Amino acid sequence: MTDMTEKLNIQWFPGHMTKAQRMITENMRLVDAVCEIIDARIPYSSRNPDIDRLAGTKPRLIILNRADQADPAVTALWRAYFKSGDLPVLETDCKSGKGLGGFAGAIRALLRDRLEALAAKGQAGKPLRAMVLGIPNVGKSTFINKIAKRKAAKVSDKPGVTRGKQWISVDAGLELLDTPGILWPRFDSQAVGENLAFTGAIRDEIIDRETLAANLMLRLREACPQSLAQRYKLAPDAAANGFELLGAAAKNRGFIVSKGEYDLERMAAVLLDEFRDGRLGRISLEKPRN
Repeated sequence: MTDMTEKLNIQWFPGHMTKAQRMITENMRLVDAVCEIIDARIPYSSRNPDIDRLAGTKPRLIILNRADQADPAVTALWRAYFKSGDLPVLETDCKSGKGLGGFAGAIRALLRDRLEALAAKGQAGKPLRAMVLGIPNVGKSTFINKIAKRKAAKVSDKPGVTRGKQWISVDAGLELLDTPGILWPRFDSQAVGENLAFTGAIRDEIIDRETLAANLMLRLREACPQSLAQRYKLAPDAAANGFELLGAAAKNRGFIVSKGEYDLERMAAVLLDEFRDGRLGRISLEKPRN
């Protein structure tokens, strides 16, 4: 993280998340496995550390969603990282449906012992149940709808839409429990908070979007300067701060409020929207730490 980054005040733990955690705890005993959906662009930041406690010893499948927006070479590093910890991984792109065809097989492979135990009891037809967990706006409901091949879960591009539990039948042998997205009260660095805000996991209404976009400019200058050059005709000056880069992009886009003054608010909205939509290319903001 560059020392030019502006400090952001991010308060993100609304009261309904405490209720959501309680609901997850109460229903964990009803499921055979946990599907943890994370953002392939920020796998570390998008993993809620509370899920380890909530899931306990339940078998777990890691779903690297939005893999189509992440750098494939970096995603390969993450896949190896999770597998080294005995966590099976499925890469998905819920918009195109890529990777989703392997989900049911991955769950059944994860629960092979459970299936054998049911068969031994003469209960081979009993459906498997899996809980889908993740942070807000990581694509849980879209994932479930694609898997179920119908609009079974409510979808929005804003965090905090799924509030109550929803059981969704995928096929005769598999049921999924959709749950509200949950964040955690404290984060271990500003970078984690920013990564969540960059990707839309935290509501824009509670954040200074211009400061957020200025800091994103700095991160993109480090991670993929060619994307800034291509999208905004911007030569990322190594000495410029984030607001100066944002202003230069606004100038090149023609976002002018008055003579000599650029519309940073509009440019911030464009930058964040285009990053979140993948229009800046396939960008990963995190690599495995070891």
